[in-house]
Amino acid sequence: MFIIVGIMLSGVLCGYLVRNKNIRIIHKIITALIWLLLLILGLEVGHNESIIQNIDVIGLEAIYITLGAVIGSILASWLLWYLINRTPISKRKL
Repeated sequence: MFIIVGIMLSGVLCGYLVRNKNIRIIHKIITALIWLLLLILGLEVGHNESIIQNIDVIGLEAIYITLGAVIGSILASWLLWYLINRTPISKRKL
C-alpha cells in the first residue's frame, strides 16, 4: 500500500517539476501503457478459471449495475432539473 502511494506521489512530483515543459511524446507513451495494462488485465482474466466459468453471471450482473446506474443518473438529473426550474428565476429569493 505504501509503495503504491509512494509511486503515485512520485508521479505527482515529476509532473509538477516538468509542468512547464513541452513533452509531445508523453501522450503516446501513456496510450501505449494503457493498452499494455488492458492486455495484461485480459490475460489475467482469461487465465482465471472461475471467471471464465461464471462469465455469463458476471456479464448479467454488469448489465444490471450499468442499467441501474444509468437509470439512477437520469432520475436524479430529472429531479434536480425539476427542482431548479419549478419557480422562475425572477421570483426566487436569494
